[in-house]
Amino acid sequence: MHNSKHIGKVVLAYSGGLDTSAIIPWIKENYSLDVIAFVADIGQSKQDLDGISEKAIKSGAIECYIVDLKEKFIKDYIFPVLSTGALYEGNYLLGTAMARPIIAKEQIKLAIKTQAIAVCHGATGKGNDQIRFEMAYAALAPHLQVLSPWREWKLSSREELIEYLQVRNIPTTATKEKIYSRDENIWHISTEGGILENTWNASDKNCWVWTNDPVCAPNEAEYVTIEFSKGYPISVNDHSLSLLCILQYLNKIGSKHGIGRIDIVENRVIGIKSRGCYETPGGTIIVAAMRAIEQLVLDRNSFQWREQLGLKMASIVYDGLWFTPVREAIQHSAMVFFNMLSGKVVLKLYKGNVFVMKKYARNTLYLEEFATFGKDTVYDHHDAQGFIKLFSLSSKIRALQNK
Repeated sequence: MHNSKHIGKVVLAYSGGLDTSAIIPWIKENYSLDVIAFVADIGQSKQDLDGISEKAIKSGAIECYIVDLKEKFIKDYIFPVLSTGALYEGNYLLGTAMARPIIAKEQIKLAIKTQAIAVCHGATGKGNDQIRFEMAYAALAPHLQVLSPWREWKLSSREELIEYLQVRNIPTTATKEKIYSRDENIWHISTEGGILENTWNASDKNCWVWTNDPVCAPNEAEYVTIEFSKGYPISVNDHSLSLLCILQYLNKIGSKHGIGRIDIVENRVIGIKSRGCYETPGGTIIVAAMRAIEQLVLDRNSFQWREQLGLKMASIVYDGLWFTPVREAIQHSAMVFFNMLSGKVVLKLYKGNVFVMKKYARNTLYLEEFATFGKDTVYDHHDAQGFIKLFSLSSKIRALQNK
């Protein structure tokens, strides 16, 4: 029986990790609310999801909902970001940032369905995720109360959280030795903390989870052919597959060849720099292929505008501004270019590298007869003379005036 003095329900974004395991009893003790655990399956490892319901109930939740969001995540969140070419600070393919809005949106749906009065997340008061979750809550359900235990409780370290659970006989797989903080979904896995907190420490094998060290990757290159239709990959090596299966397959072969590793120091929204090792094997391959088709179909102005859109989209998504008109506007603009990407790319995977070997696009602007250095009948070299005269006219006038 749960306590009759509980006066309402809160839906917690629950991962089964150390923080959210401690949050369940903490809410019950401090807020007298019944806790409903919400688990978003966005492609984290099977062992993270095994027995997660029982774990939530043992920690004191009254119910646990697990919702499979993998396909929705890929179609409605990952590809809209890819359509813009977004890369945060030139490197990061936004694996954690893209996942937060879908978790928050589905969490709110559940809160409304179960008539909860509050939502809760396990993000710390130092990071970006608190902002991403709470921006989404504000945009989608401003009437709900928001609980952020990390900004309220007196617990301040991993060790204290482990002790807190031990005293209450709540099972946890966390140990004081498991020092890395990880975030995993179908798109990527990130590793922070531990030895990475000193930037003079090189990452070691414990900092990488999915991918082979490129040094230990196969000595034989592997070739992969990806076909795209209107921006979306539709087949790999001439086998038609769903987006989910394509990503899973490319993650597998990308990991084997050590592809998609970055070790970066990034600027968080709140002004702290943080270091992380990110692995995005399948995503790195897809992006390389998309860029290859883009080179064939986008004219210079279109390409420059798409670059601008990507730059803006990266900071919008990173900053948690998913549910805003500006994100929609950027996305709609980028779709014009995204829809032009139909074609085929052959890529060579070798020891951490992705090389584009062949590319073809249905609506290519690359025409051999115009590009050739050999004899052609379509281009008159004399035409360039008048163009250059006009193009350089302002420079000429300035030089004359300066005399």
